[in-house]
Amino acid sequence: MAIYKKVRTPCIGVCSTGIGDNVCRGCKRFAHEVIDWNAYSEEQRRIIAERRDGYLANAVRSQLEIVDQHLLLTQMRHQQIRFNEDQNPYCWVFELLRAGASQIVDLAHYGLRPTPTARGASLVELRRRIDEDFYALSLAYYQRFVAPGLQSA
Repeated sequence: MAIYKKVRTPCIGVCSTGIGDNVCRGCKRFAHEVIDWNAYSEEQRRIIAERRDGYLANAVRSQLEIVDQHLLLTQMRHQQIRFNEDQNPYCWVFELLRAGASQIVDLAHYGLRPTPTARGASLVELRRRIDEDFYALSLAYYQRFVAPGLQSA
């Protein structure tokens, strides 16, 4: 049996569910997940975390490629960027961009390179695109699989 670390709240203090969004623009959880988070079991929290991590990793992967994961990990630690080593490394990249997109000069120093669609865009722009895609993936899932069940309840 695998030993799992406790799943921490993904809240980043930018909640939009209070203004009527079904998907939080900050953490990308669904409104009911934000409300019920403290009542969830660790397994329920883990399922939510894995869904979010998958969407975030896909959004990052569309803009940036990890070419040297060890270098990325070394730089994350050296720069003292808060991240979860248990997450997909593409999630680490988003934390890197959140912490310093405007300060990074050369992606190669972090073991990264832009995808063809990202070439020429600033890292601030890439961070914005990734966040938008992460939200769009979460919203699409909500609209396709969650909302219909809520309407029939």
